[in-house]
Formats: sequence, C-alpha cells, structure tokens
Amino acid sequence: MCFDVENALTRVFSLLGKRWTGLLLGVLTSNGPAYFSELRRAIPGISERMLSDRLTELVEADLVVREVDAGPPLRVSYRLTEGGAALKPALTELALWSNRYLPEHALKGRC
Repeated sequence: MCFDVENALTRVFSLLGKRWTGLLLGVLTSNGPAYFSELRRAIPGISERMLSDRLTELVEADLVVREVDAGPPLRVSYRLTEGGAALKPALTELALWSNRYLPEHALKGRC
C-alpha cells in the first residue's frame, strides 16, 4: 500500500525536519535577534559549519534575515522574518505535545 503525504507537509519537513533547524528557530523565537556566536552557545553540540549551513537555508527560505553590523569588529546577527515569527504557535504546540506524549526516556542518550 502506498500513501501520499500532503505536499505542504513534505515542504515543511524537508526544511524543519533537519537536525538543529527546529532548535535554531526555537532560540530565535524565544530570545529574539541573536549574533552567530550567541546562537552557537545556545545550541550545544552544533558545529560552526552546521550552524552556518542551517542559517543559510533559513535565510533562503525567507524565515530568517541575516544582518551585518559594520564594525569593527564585523558582527552578523539573525532575526526572524514575519514568516519565521509565525511559526511560534506551532513550535509552542510541539513543545506542549512533547511534554505530554514524548517522555524524556524515549530519547536515550540525547540531551
């Protein structure tokens, strides 16, 4: 038997289903704009390369805006676009669902 997945869900999970992307959006949703170094500290275990890749994808998807502060020193900050900020209710619901239905012991070996 073959099931079709709704095209909209396919698009959502092809981006948001990648490791670190949801956490990154969660940090920006909770804390507002942040510099690259702040994002790196907020997400233990993410490499600079992976953080850069995920941020680039989110910028290309128009969920995040990259802003360069003219220094010195040169600093790059990231903030949610209107579309990115619109994810807050969905992220909040996912967190509530996780607290209710996904016990911490279900992800053994993860933080």
